[in-house]
Amino acid sequence: MATHTAPEIKEMGCHDARTEVRAVVETACRLRSDQTRRFREDALLVTSELTSNAILHGGGLTRFNARIEDGSLLVQVSDRSMTAPHLVRHNPGLPGGFGWMITQRLASHVSVDIQPDGKTITAVLALP
Repeated sequence: MATHTAPEIKEMGCHDARTEVRAVVETACRLRSDQTRRFREDALLVTSELTSNAILHGGGLTRFNARIEDGSLLVQVSDRSMTAPHLVRHNPGLPGGFGWMITQRLASHVSVDIQPDGKTITAVLALP
């Protein structure tokens, strides 16, 4: 299980989170198949979207956790914002605007837990 919490989290970024998810997925999916590679890429994309959004829009990444539980990969990302993510209307003149939609499409379940000091988003991806 890969878990990171403050104070070491201030040194963690998207690349570090992706490295942790890659290690968790490689441990869980020992067979190298097209399905496993697709799953790994989906997991890495969800991780990138959630961590970059925490950094860019959530006041910073405060906690990251990736683990296998009940046949699924759970990716949990916490930040300082108490505002739930929402779909935004894409503006062709501006980059981005797809992260939350991508996360919802790739994960089998997504939840948002808002607390007084921020929020935690949990994305669940069923293992192949």
